[in-house]
Amino acid sequence: MQRRSFARFTLATAALVVAGAFAATPASARDTVKIAFIGPLTGGVSVNGIGGRNSTDLAVRLRNADPKSKYRYELVSLDDECKPNVGVQVATKAASDNSIIAGVTHYCSAVAMGTVDVYHKFGMPVIVWGAVLPEITYGNNHKEIHRVNGTMVNQNEVAAKFMTSQGYRKWAIIHDTTDYGKGHNKYFSEYLTKSGGQILGTFGVTADQQDFTSELTKIKELKPEVIFFGGLTPLGVRIRTQMDKLGVKAQFEGTSGIKSDAFAEGLGKDLAEGSLSFIEGAPWEKLPGGLVFTGKYAQQKYAEAPEAYGPFAFAAANMILDAIEKVGPNRKKVRDELNNAKNVDTIIGKVTFDDHRQNIVPLITKYVVQDGKWVVWEDSEYGKGKRKLMGR
Repeated sequence: MQRRSFARFTLATAALVVAGAFAATPASARDTVKIAFIGPLTGGVSVNGIGGRNSTDLAVRLRNADPKSKYRYELVSLDDECKPNVGVQVATKAASDNSIIAGVTHYCSAVAMGTVDVYHKFGMPVIVWGAVLPEITYGNNHKEIHRVNGTMVNQNEVAAKFMTSQGYRKWAIIHDTTDYGKGHNKYFSEYLTKSGGQILGTFGVTADQQDFTSELTKIKELKPEVIFFGGLTPLGVRIRTQMDKLGVKAQFEGTSGIKSDAFAEGLGKDLAEGSLSFIEGAPWEKLPGGLVFTGKYAQQKYAEAPEAYGPFAFAAANMILDAIEKVGPNRKKVRDELNNAKNVDTIIGKVTFDDHRQNIVPLITKYVVQDGKWVVWEDSEYGKGKRKLMGR
């Protein structure tokens, strides 16, 4: 499946976009094909879900504007609320509708884990765009399940090695008690120990917990240099805010789950400053396709940002659309086409699926909050030695 899934159509549609001509070919001229987007459109991490939905919508709009497209595409968006039981319900709704050929699915790992058997049962191919728990792809052999983003294994190995290379040696770990948080605790702890770091204490908290006085008081007594947080943005904002109120002085290190504009905005410029996050893939902001993506996204005047995983959703959608264009709107044929993806050019870099349909991600990008914005570490004043992380 050697092809240029982003570059191929952006050139073809550039003139139309510049002219503002996003009108699709009349429906009578092309058959309509449905694809699904599923993610958290409401709730605490809805900014990420909406960013992914908008990014998928952008891929559909651009494809419909391409005069070379064989089909007209319709996006069916469903809200999984980042809740496993709701996720199973909406996944079943989409997968049991044979007019929906494939799906761009799930930001939350617990939801993605709960739905893999649904897609397999109904034979609906999906590409996961944000969930990072390894078992989503490696815990089964369902040929319908693909993932363009990497796993938490990748990011935690880099996170541990990077932080120990900065001279840090003592950690306290706070993680949410979902599969997502427990997974991050498992892999970060494993790689941190191998890298020479010491874990002074580990604290599991519920995803909806509001008060962390007990945990943070104990952590303050332990005097860690770094607090590693394994969880999503809303919880991270609450913990970092209460660290400040209780006088807990430690570097704040998070996972991909806090790489969100909402994290920096929720904390404010001063409290967010210096926070770290690690995310799978090359820094898409630097890739030629990434710059095109941001330009096309801005042209559509979406009210919300694409957020960290929007580019992954965009890449997933384009791979699905390419497959449908090549083999037709047939679930099994689309599944088989996706299974053979090798070196596909996308805005997140080249995508190759291994024997479990997991994208082989060669790079993890490090981000730091600088002046209220997430900045690639190497481009930041921290990476250049002009600013220092806490305790350095």
